Amino acid sequence: MSLLFIFDMDDVLYDYDWRVRMAGMTELTGLSLSELRERWWHDDGEWAGEAGVFETPEAYLNAFTESIGVDVDENEWVRVRGSAMTVRPDALAAVRRASELGTITLLTNNNALTAKHLHTLAPELVPIFGEHLLTSSHYRARKPEPLVFERVLEAYETPATDAFFADDMRENVDGARSVGITAYHYGSASGMLAAIEDFAEARAGG
Repeated sequence: MSLLFIFDMDDVLYDYDWRVRMAGMTELTGLSLSELRERWWHDDGEWAGEAGVFETPEAYLNAFTESIGVDVDENEWVRVRGSAMTVRPDALAAVRRASELGTITLLTNNNALTAKHLHTLAPELVPIFGEHLLTSSHYRARKPEPLVFERVLEAYETPATDAFFADDMRENVDGARSVGITAYHYGSASGMLAAIEDFAEARAGG
């Protein structure tokens, strides 16, 4: 039996302040928050990017700049995204513990451009996750859709009963549970660590 531990990134492994990111995007583009929301942060824009509709980083950035009507430098886009992120060391310690108990992988609702730059945006994750730093766009579906969880299980050849998932959003937790994955609604790093230990102990006993 090989256990699989799946982790969200924003507001689980990192503090993520969307207001800081949007303030940066407003400064970068000259557009207001309401204009950015109207032009990009919706089902046909960012959420489509998270679902892998824009398959490459270049396709994502082209769609983004075309939709907002402003040319945005890729490095500046990355800088603004990273400015909203602050690592949570205690949460990373819980992930390290999970790595001792099975395979760990990232599943964050993010686009192909974020995926390209995860090593820059989340450098603390690189030595822990290695090649398993993946976004929802990689699976061509986004949380909370059951499909994205099914594709993760298929990719890792793991039955749902041997998989654990942690996320800060209740709907994503419910999506994972709908396919049989044991899921923890993130409240604290200590709570996540306890949930990891409980899951591993239960599977060992099963």
